[in-house]
Parts: sequence; structure tokens; C-alpha cells
Amino acid sequence: MRVDTVLLFILGVVVVALGLLVSIALHEWGHYYPAKKFGVYISQFMIGFGPTLFSRRKGDTEYGIKAIPLGGYVAMAGMYAPQGPDKKTETSTTGFFDQVVGEPSLTETATEVEIDSRSFYRLPLHRRIIIMLGGPVMNLFIAIVLYAVVLMGFGVPSLSLTVGSVSECVVPASESRTECLPDDPAAPGAAAGLLPGDQILSVAGEDLDEWFRLTEVIRTSPGRPVDVVVDRGGAVVQLSVTPLLSERYAFDESGEILVDEAGNPVVEYVGFVGIGSSVENQRQSVSTVLPAVWDNVVGVVRVIATLPQRLVDVAQAAFGPEERDPNGPLSVVGVGRIAGEIASVESLAVRDRIASLVGIVASLNVALFVFNLIPLLPLDGGHVAVGLYEGVKRRLYRVLGKKDPGPVNASSLIPVTLVVVVILGGMSLLLMYADIVNPIRLFS
Repeated sequence: MRVDTVLLFILGVVVVALGLLVSIALHEWGHYYPAKKFGVYISQFMIGFGPTLFSRRKGDTEYGIKAIPLGGYVAMAGMYAPQGPDKKTETSTTGFFDQVVGEPSLTETATEVEIDSRSFYRLPLHRRIIIMLGGPVMNLFIAIVLYAVVLMGFGVPSLSLTVGSVSECVVPASESRTECLPDDPAAPGAAAGLLPGDQILSVAGEDLDEWFRLTEVIRTSPGRPVDVVVDRGGAVVQLSVTPLLSERYAFDESGEILVDEAGNPVVEYVGFVGIGSSVENQRQSVSTVLPAVWDNVVGVVRVIATLPQRLVDVAQAAFGPEERDPNGPLSVVGVGRIAGEIASVESLAVRDRIASLVGIVASLNVALFVFNLIPLLPLDGGHVAVGLYEGVKRRLYRVLGKKDPGPVNASSLIPVTLVVVVILGGMSLLLMYADIVNPIRLFS
């Protein structure tokens, strides 16, 4: 492998890693900002986990960076309500591991009484939900912005109205050869004088805005002359092309060849000219951004909903001869590998590589958004679920005329939380191993 290819591979990994790190930092800021506004005592705002590399205290809060940049947390007082009146308020975090056990509150700058009065659990329910949803919503916002950059700034590969290829002859659909034989009829497009690079302006007197409309007119006009106007190097050229009646395989909506009851391919007879479109990046409108994000959200939900079976498939691919599912789950190792592969492939233009890397970071933010909404502790969705349960319980007690039961003792769920952590940790290790020994490759 060439040195420049290796450097580009490393650059792709670094770009996506930095994008993920910034996304995690903004996720935690999404928790931090509303918590600070609502007066919650925050002892730490950290990016990463493990040993602290750098930190600085400002007011009540210590801000810093830790050695392993694969997470982050905001340490807030009273994320878990005290288990009894004599129990002290603990500082737990939004981080994946730290909030499992909690840690003693820092009292260098605040008394225990003040910390307790500024505890998370004392906030009204709607404010607690705002704080916990702040992180995932921030990831969703990042994804929307990055999708807008990709779709509206870089564009997506689409069929343009520029002629990319012109066939010399007509080859029957039942034959797989690409060379022309002497007795093959001339392709109508070449006979009419169409050339690669021509930009189609109109067909049959109809102005065009997409290639598919041109294809539709040609397919329904066999044997009839069709006027075609093209822009050739700035000059408007008028041509007449007569589509040839030709046999072609019929395709369904998913692009698969249709077959009859006997299993034979279905052949249809349509007009044929013998020209192909040039694929170009075309900027999309703002209306395409949210549907694209939604499609990604739906895709992640489907992966999570079928995760047990998908993990079985990953294990079989990691420890057996099976191939990896290109649409299956990945670890950070697999994502980094794909990013490096995209950055180093020479067949892609530089702008396409950049767009792909931005798209990867956007997809990671969608995954963080959906994953953190799962209603299990220690995820953000777990805290929201506990809060909603507490709200319903308190309202029910009030309706029944009973004494307010007080905050839910979420710390009693810590054993379940530990099980979730172990399962997710095992899943991460399995995916990392699979991404090393049998990775998903895009270009090989």
C-alpha cells in the first residue's frame, strides 16, 4: 500500500473520530445548558472517560478532557433521589459508566444543604425531561445540519440531463455481449447524431427537468420520430430520433428482473434509443433534508429492533465463514475503517470523499439520538422513563387522595442497569472483534 494512501486512510479515521468527539461534547452540552439554566448543581463537565488529562474549575464546575475520548458526562447533584431522609445527596452523571454507581458530591464550593436544594430530582418533571432529552435532541440537530450540508451543499449523485454514453448498435436483451456485430441494427441515438456531453433541453416539444421523463417518452414512442433539442457546447442543436422497438427485461419497483410463473425472465417491448445519462452531483432542496434524516432514523430503529438476530449473524461472521451484512451494526472500529477506506479510495473525487465523511458523522449522530432514547438506564431514555413513571404515580396518588409518595427511588434499578451495561459492553466487544477479523468493506 502506498504511503499517500495510508496517510489518507489515517486522515479519514481522524476526521470521523474528531467529528464523533465533537458530537459527544455537544450531546453533553445539551444536558449541561438546560441543567445550568434550571439551577442544578453541576460538579463536572468532562469529555471522555478514564484519567483526566486537563481540567479547569470555573465556579462550581470542573471542565476537562479525559484520556479515552469515547464518551463524556455531566455530573449533576441528585440524579438519583436519596434512598432515605438521612441519606446524603449524591452526584451522579449522564455518562455511561459513572452514573451507574454515583460518587460523593464535591463540597469545596458549596455546602451539602445548598447542593441538595439544587438537586436534579427536586426539579419539576418537565424540566428533568428537558435536561435528559437535551443530549439526544442536540445529536438530532447536528444530524439535520450535516445532512443539509451534504444534500444542499455537496449534492447527491443523480441522473442528469447530460448524455453520458451513446451506443453504436442494438444488442438483444437475451444476449450478454457488449460488442457490436455487422448485422446488429444501428442504435437510433447514434444514427440521429446524439453525442456524449449533449445536454437534453426538450423532447417532443416538452421542456425537461429530469432524465426519467426523457426515458418515459422514448419507451412509449417506438417507430415514431421524436424531436430532441440539445445544448452542445453552448449551441442549440435540433435533432430527430426514431426509437427502435426493442425487447428488454421488465423490472419491478425495487429494480429486480420480473419472472413469470415458470421462472423465466419477463420481456417487454419498448422504444429504445441507446443513450445513457451522465451521473452528476446535484444539489437538493431544503425539503429533502428532514425526509433523509427520518429515513436514517427509521433504519437505525430497525437495526435496534432486530439487534439480537443481527448480533447472531455478526458472531457467525466473526467466528465462521459467513459474510458480514453491509447494513448490519458496526463498532467504532468498523466506522473508522470505513471512513479510512472512503478517504483513501482514488476513484472518488475529493468532494465526494468529504461529503461521504460528513455523511458518516451525520449518521453517527442519528444513531446516538435513537440509541439514547431507549428507555433503559443508564441511557437518557431510561431517566425520562423513570421521570414519567414518577409523574404518573404522583398524579394517581393525588387522584386517590393519598399522600404524595415522593420521588421514585431510581437507584433501586442499579442492578438492572449493571446488567444493561454488561450486555452493551459485550455487544461492543463482539462488534469490535468482528470489525477487525471480518470487516465490512465498501470497495473490495
